[in-house]
Amino acid sequence: MTQTPPVLTPLLGADLRAFGVPDPWQFGMADRVRFHELDALNHVNNAVYLSWFESLRVTYLAEYGVYDYVPGEPLLVMRAVGVTYHAPLHLGETYITTGRTTLLGRTSFQMEYGVFVEGQLRAEGSAAIVLLDADGKTGVPLSEEQRAIFTARDGAQPRQA
Repeated sequence: MTQTPPVLTPLLGADLRAFGVPDPWQFGMADRVRFHELDALNHVNNAVYLSWFESLRVTYLAEYGVYDYVPGEPLLVMRAVGVTYHAPLHLGETYITTGRTTLLGRTSFQMEYGVFVEGQLRAEGSAAIVLLDADGKTGVPLSEEQRAIFTARDGAQPRQA
């Protein structure tokens, strides 16, 4: 690739394709690997990918108009998360983290993530996210508007019981 994507700027479908990220990814952000993200083996520490996913998720939800992290409002809580590593990333590499919602439950949704360098998938992940009342205990149903956005933008499907 000869072009470098703009960092920390939301990238949508056509932008992602221009930088080698395949369908069905429709939302992503680019950044560069920083020194403090490396481990003793001189590649990105495994835990850093979770931070990348979280940073992307906050921007994704705000850009989609789904959730703004307002105090006193229902809480989004991570129930489970997982990462599969395919190839290491090193200092200075430009990467694109992508995210999409794939499954919708009554009070939860499933997100998938990908980390791409020049179109190559280096890592992928998933997260189960639950919407809870401000008490942090009681599930809050996803609104029809939230469901419609996830379905229209990402092709999210209802979770099968």
